[in-house]
Amino acid sequence: MILLKVLILAVIQGVAELLPVSSSAHVIVAEKLMGLDPTRPEMTLLLVMLHTGTMFAVIFYFWSSWRDSFFASRRVFARSLLFIFSATLITGAVGVALKTLIEKVYFRHVPHAEIEMLFGNLGLIAAALFAAGLFTVWAGRGNRSRWRGSDLGLRESSIIGAVQGLSLPFRGFSRSGATISTGLVLGASKKRVEEFSFALAVVLTPPIILREVMRLLKARAAAGPQGGSLLVLFFPSVIGMFLSFGAGILALTWLSSWLEKGRWQVFGFYCIFAAVFVFLLYRAGF
Repeated sequence: MILLKVLILAVIQGVAELLPVSSSAHVIVAEKLMGLDPTRPEMTLLLVMLHTGTMFAVIFYFWSSWRDSFFASRRVFARSLLFIFSATLITGAVGVALKTLIEKVYFRHVPHAEIEMLFGNLGLIAAALFAAGLFTVWAGRGNRSRWRGSDLGLRESSIIGAVQGLSLPFRGFSRSGATISTGLVLGASKKRVEEFSFALAVVLTPPIILREVMRLLKARAAAGPQGGSLLVLFFPSVIGMFLSFGAGILALTWLSSWLEKGRWQVFGFYCIFAAVFVFLLYRAGF
């Protein structure tokens, strides 16, 4: 893989991560246009590592806000930990159930099918972008003053966790967009649900990285000597992680302010427009 392509993907990931427009869909479309296969183990690992880089950027950027929201006192910390743990547990249950259903039903005639086989399907990505766009427009309807709503409770956290689980297998259905939109629909304040959504992402990222590393090692073992050295396989992903961290920091310095002042439904309209573009690429044979 040419490092220039990794640089391009890292910049796309870093810029798109904060916005509810599915950075994964943008990276996968870019991979397709550059002639790369998004379903290959090294490419799915690269995608996860790019997410990791931007998640570190998010931690760096939001740390002071999280400190005030989640670590204000022992009681607040325990309460926040309960909500994050409950949401993550539900995400895992829903995600595993959906993954099993897709692999056993949709791919029932494909030996050793994996959920990652969906990631290169631009038709499915277009549909997911369109659905996410409609949901975001609906969540952003009405006056922005209602986004200064109530705090999150166990019920709201659990529902957000379930929606996060539903979004995981589908590139194009933005995880952050889906979870933040769900919180807005449930009446939570935008600031609180945004902090909670990114906190969930930080908790969710390590096990996903571990799974992709194991998948890559398994694919390398099956390929034998032709699988390439570990350094060659991991090096682009590690470089991409650092590049996406830098791009994420630069993007967050100006995108966060624009995000807070902008209208949420604008991102939904963008997703709908992007869905049409991706569908046209799908029809063109990409």
